[in-house]
Amino acid sequence: MAPQGTAEERIAAKDLTVAFGPRVIQSKLSFSIRQGSIFAIMGGSGCGKSTLLKAMVGLLRPASGTIAVDGENYWAATEARRAAISRRFGVLFQSGALWSSMTVAENVALPLQMFTSLAADAIAILVQLKLSFVGLAAAASRMPAELSGGMRKRAALARAIALDPQFLFFDEPSAGLDPTTSKRLDELILELSKGLGATVIIVSHELPSLFGICDDGLFLDAESKTAIAHGSPRALRDACDHPTVRAFMERGRLNTVRAQGSQP
Repeated sequence: MAPQGTAEERIAAKDLTVAFGPRVIQSKLSFSIRQGSIFAIMGGSGCGKSTLLKAMVGLLRPASGTIAVDGENYWAATEARRAAISRRFGVLFQSGALWSSMTVAENVALPLQMFTSLAADAIAILVQLKLSFVGLAAAASRMPAELSGGMRKRAALARAIALDPQFLFFDEPSAGLDPTTSKRLDELILELSKGLGATVIIVSHELPSLFGICDDGLFLDAESKTAIAHGSPRALRDACDHPTVRAFMERGRLNTVRAQGSQP
């Protein structure tokens, strides 16, 4: 039996360094993510948010340090064991990463076909349920190219939850979406967190989403190449004194003030 972490702690990183060859992106990261948390990975452009996410989901081996999932060292495990752990992950990439040659329904069915022994009719029922949850039941037979950006994100989300994952990872889920569509996606993430009991990790720089749904987080800094703050986005906005964090968290308010000041 795999070792278990505490009831609260689902993912824990210790002294984690991620790099591309000799180029260090982030170093000495230590943090933990609680059961049921919606955890934000924050920071300015180019600080390594998506790179850290890739290490967490098994796409990039860390240069050093550990990532534990329920107490089990992910990168020290065998390839077969890592694959088994990864089946508990649902991942929504920034682009959606849908297969363009498959219909929406076929995209959502793919993980069910690959990782379960369910009959075709049972898979079809589950696909329809997942698409209904994200409001795309009527788009099952459409191709990804026929969908709007927001619909592609929701189709990719339906595929990400096909196996009822324990962990959901989102890479800039609101990127390129209008405010209304972004808010609906945030609401879906909240519903998933509650409905599946999933632990959610989000890479984002969108302040409304960060403040609206995230209850914990990590702030990465490009200059020092490490984390400079931990806590919920709201707590960091209200209490963190680090100038880089404050500038990031207050940029929405400052932009509003500037816009109001420019009005005749």
